[in-house]
Amino acid sequence: MSPIRSHEVSVDVLGPWSLTTSKKFWEGFAPSSLAPRDDAGLNTIFCCESDWRRIEAQVRQVGQAAHIKVSGDGDLDAAATQAGRFLSLDIDAREWLKVAERDPIIADTQTHLPGLRPCGFHSPYEAAAWAVLSGRIRIVQAARLRANLITRHGDNGAFPTPQVLLDLDLDLPGRKPEYLRAVAEAALDGHLDAGLLRTMEPDQAISAIQRIKGLGPFGAELVLIRGANAPDVLPHHERRLDAEVAERYGPNRDLTEVSQAWRPFRSWVAVHLRTLREERTHEIAPSAPPPRALPRWS
Repeated sequence: MSPIRSHEVSVDVLGPWSLTTSKKFWEGFAPSSLAPRDDAGLNTIFCCESDWRRIEAQVRQVGQAAHIKVSGDGDLDAAATQAGRFLSLDIDAREWLKVAERDPIIADTQTHLPGLRPCGFHSPYEAAAWAVLSGRIRIVQAARLRANLITRHGDNGAFPTPQVLLDLDLDLPGRKPEYLRAVAEAALDGHLDAGLLRTMEPDQAISAIQRIKGLGPFGAELVLIRGANAPDVLPHHERRLDAEVAERYGPNRDLTEVSQAWRPFRSWVAVHLRTLREERTHEIAPSAPPPRALPRWS
């Protein structure tokens, strides 16, 4: 076994950012376990996409800088980059406030969620696995399935690697075992690489993701928006977002038309609107998973 090493980087975050706000968002809606050891920072465990080795990450905010410390026996440079991506720290958001200038409704969301940067899944692979697990069942059930996978087959808190998932004989509802194996194969073949997906046009990326068995339009959007954490993708299959847009902008407003003012942060706006809707309406409360487990889309 290779020795455990640590690597620290400091990232100058461009544009508004609050780790406190982002951490609160993730603790309510995130797919991963956040250790509550230090209220000033964020701690999480994941598998690095470059080699699928287990990584422990700690993130702290000092002014506008993010201090990222990753520990493990794999590619720590890649792990630090991955941590920055799933926390949206790699996005130049200096134009984010201009979206508020163009759209007063978004100005209101930014006021209520100051410095929120959407926190995604650790990887598109984990997002794709969640899309399969959460399909056609209640979210609380899917959260239990995911937790059981981590407990029984994960690496000390990390979601099972694609190779482990591929080799498992899982007793899961319907075709979920088959679809999870397809997701694992796609990840091992490089089809769920976050960097690759973010270089593609959104429609092209979504079409490519849908070629993975078990992932439809809704799941493909989840993988791109919350897995690759692409900042400017408009979701077309999220009914709660549609409901919020109808309520705030009027029932006859077209989402595509309204969203033109949100460029180049359409994903961010969608997450902000969804978050505020759930805080206001408690729509997911009857079937909400325990803290640190993820609703279907947000």
